[in-house]
Amino acid sequence: MRDFAIMTDSCCDLTADEVRELGVSVLPISFTMGGRTMRDTPDHADMSPAEFFERIAAGENCTTAASGVGEYADLMKTALDAGKDVLFISFAAALSTMYQSACIAAKDLIESYPDAKIAVVDSLSGSRGQGMLVYAAAQEKRKGKTLEEVAEFAREGAKHMAHWFVLADLNHLKRSGRISSAAATVGTMLHVKPVLHIDEEGHLAVAGKVRGMKAALGVLIDYVEKTGIDIENQTVFLAHTGDVEQAELLGQLVRERFGVKETRNGYVGPVVGSHIGTGGVGVFFFATQR
Repeated sequence: MRDFAIMTDSCCDLTADEVRELGVSVLPISFTMGGRTMRDTPDHADMSPAEFFERIAAGENCTTAASGVGEYADLMKTALDAGKDVLFISFAAALSTMYQSACIAAKDLIESYPDAKIAVVDSLSGSRGQGMLVYAAAQEKRKGKTLEEVAEFAREGAKHMAHWFVLADLNHLKRSGRISSAAATVGTMLHVKPVLHIDEEGHLAVAGKVRGMKAALGVLIDYVEKTGIDIENQTVFLAHTGDVEQAELLGQLVRERFGVKETRNGYVGPVVGSHIGTGGVGVFFFATQR
């Protein structure tokens, strides 16, 4: 059985330590801020997440650009040239052209590597929800599963990868066109925190609004309780856009409420962060429904 490499894009928001631990490869996505174009790498060599969100909070704008087909092909070639097959787990197709670019690259490469296998999976996810799916796929690979088995696991797992998060407001999502102006009015009131999730097709959806962060975290915990699958045995992922304290509190609540042994916390990266702004925290877990 040929070995295979697991690959993803930097919208997964896995930390540099997690990338090394899992042995996965990450395609950096570019972002532009202050007239400078940088790459969103797991080690954040071009800009730290802390600096990024400080500048966003100060009113700076950031633009992003999806990687081209050639960049996906170049990354996949590193595995193919080493005699390995490829499993690429992509950022949600509903939110970007990245999945399509990965599929085109895979199709083009098979002509030059006819004996290879390249599977591309739409994670239906973003940020550390996508990262958690990659993490889980890597655990399956370590069990000795084949490329086909891990790809099917990822496709099925994507349908159950729940994303629940609270934002300070919806202004960044409105400006980026990710939600409508009507939906954005949910977050304009003082102290009202919009609660969002990513639906079954990978689209952002506003689930409701609550007053204050304490109540918002309670709502997230309630969703974990209602829909989590064997939650106490999951490694639950968390993410934040600069509010480290609230994210740590959310992790503590998850561990205490459900007996979860491990939570993994990390920053939302600049590609996803540029669309959602500061003051956000989220929880990601396998659930009966997204």
